[in-house]
Amino acid sequence: MFNIEEELKKLPNKPGVYIMHDKDDKIIYVGKAISLKNRVRSYFRKTNKTQRIQNMVALIDHFEYIVVDNETEALILECNLIKKNRPKFNVLLKDDKTYPYIKINVKDDFPNVYVTRRILNDGAKYFGPYASAGSAKEMVDFIKEKFKIRQCKSFKYKDRPCLNYHIKKCMAPCMGYISKEEYREQINQIVSILDGNLNGILKELEQQMEEASKNMEFEKAAYIRDKKLAIERIGEKQKVSNITENDIDVIGLSRNEVEVCIEIFFVRGSKMVGREHYFFKELNDEKDEQILSDFVKQYYIGKSILPNKIMMKSEIEEKNIFEEWLTKEAGRKVEIKTPQRGEKLRLVEMAENNAKITLDNKSKDKYDVLTELREVLNLKKMPRKIECFDISNLSGTNMVAGMCVMKDGEIKRNLSRIFKIKTVYAQDDVACMKEVVSRRLRRSIKEKNGSFGKLPDVIFADGGITQIRAIKEAIEAVSTEYENKVDNLNEIKVFGMVKNDKHQTRALIDENRKEIKLSENLMNLVTLFQDTVHEIAIGYHKKLRDKGVTKSAIDEIEGIGPVKKKALLMKFGSVEKMSKSSIEELMEVKGISEEIAKKILQIK
Repeated sequence: MFNIEEELKKLPNKPGVYIMHDKDDKIIYVGKAISLKNRVRSYFRKTNKTQRIQNMVALIDHFEYIVVDNETEALILECNLIKKNRPKFNVLLKDDKTYPYIKINVKDDFPNVYVTRRILNDGAKYFGPYASAGSAKEMVDFIKEKFKIRQCKSFKYKDRPCLNYHIKKCMAPCMGYISKEEYREQINQIVSILDGNLNGILKELEQQMEEASKNMEFEKAAYIRDKKLAIERIGEKQKVSNITENDIDVIGLSRNEVEVCIEIFFVRGSKMVGREHYFFKELNDEKDEQILSDFVKQYYIGKSILPNKIMMKSEIEEKNIFEEWLTKEAGRKVEIKTPQRGEKLRLVEMAENNAKITLDNKSKDKYDVLTELREVLNLKKMPRKIECFDISNLSGTNMVAGMCVMKDGEIKRNLSRIFKIKTVYAQDDVACMKEVVSRRLRRSIKEKNGSFGKLPDVIFADGGITQIRAIKEAIEAVSTEYENKVDNLNEIKVFGMVKNDKHQTRALIDENRKEIKLSENLMNLVTLFQDTVHEIAIGYHKKLRDKGVTKSAIDEIEGIGPVKKKALLMKFGSVEKMSKSSIEELMEVKGISEEIAKKILQIK
């Protein structure tokens, strides 16, 4: 058995990575340390910790560690382990986006120009990132149209040119109609344009156009004029350039009581070329510096193309180690800056302002929903967590329940749960509801950091007043069981979701049978909530039914195995006939006691 106190004594005073496991051996946290001995021990001391770390420590069953030579190696290993295992208590990037680039295989005889999201060390030239695949594709289409380079993905010599040649969209290098040198000149111009070097090319084309006009080669002059206009247009449209000393990523952070938003601006060649944002939850008491540090680790791990500078308002811990790691990855110097004045500070502030706007816009709709719910349900506080329950069975067989969660105005299917009824043997939805809600409440009370999370603010029942009363009784019973010592348990409000005769959601009702009028938006949300929990419950019921089609209500009765079940069915023919017989008749079957017979008669 793993003894944490003993293992803490064995920790070396060396740099490395530590890995925390729960009782199921699942990795729940990965961290790095200059000194494993000091860092890992600190988790188990009575010092101030964030709520997230307190929750993590409560679940630690055992830990392991890997010793490395230096802090940079520890950082790289930590990043890789986080990316591979995605531990619950690390700050995680949930949206692992890759950005579009324009790629030119300059080593080919007749290079192609196309959009890619994979950056390889293959000698090709990459230009980007672009704000979207659409904008990158538009640029490529424009270049191919104006420069008439090949359209085909795989280059092969042919016995006749394709349609693109005949409609003047390609110069048919596959037929030898253009030499490698002439084609290369076109590619060099495209590279210069995407590099942002337009003036030299435009001046050269101006001279060529004048020379063609003097020689009365008007068709050629018109072609050069059109190309010049196209390049000028590309210069106006261009949002990106190749990696230069002016390449900067600008990171801004904003937060509210629910979420953190990080906005990242891409500045290439002194132009703001695009932006992206990421959201993180449950980080209320984490410092900005720590959140930014965790973001930088995950965002830049494995990136083939890195900026020259990363700018942000707060200086992150161990900045030097980060710079050393990024410099090694890029093969050139990469700096992390916290500007204090001037244009760069204004750029960081712009990123932060945009992060706030992005966060406000995302939160507004949810906040409006929560505010409206709070008002129509007459609640004292925001209903940030609402749970909904539904019972599913078929004539008393395979009785199950589904639970769905709405958190901060969003239905979270990943937080849904399923229950198999354990104590109810007859078809009694009210008793089933009482059992399931009681079990659910006890889970949060017994396992404060368990998978069910915190107690709900509100419970919705898929049903009317009888289901509401069942849930209220469950809450009161659990509260009494814990001697009324559980905070907020008796404050949970309960409502029913009732349907019309067409099985469509009609309204919410309270414990006094009062119907609550809802707006169209709220009605749509409640309908989706009710449909989702019903789908979860019926799906689990179907799964159990398909798994064992011969199962019935008597399979749930303790003391009845395959032999007794077969004997009962041979005598009565069906579960329904058993439930309508007498105790004496049931006891005529070998092995059926009076106690078992009484349970069979409870089946309805």
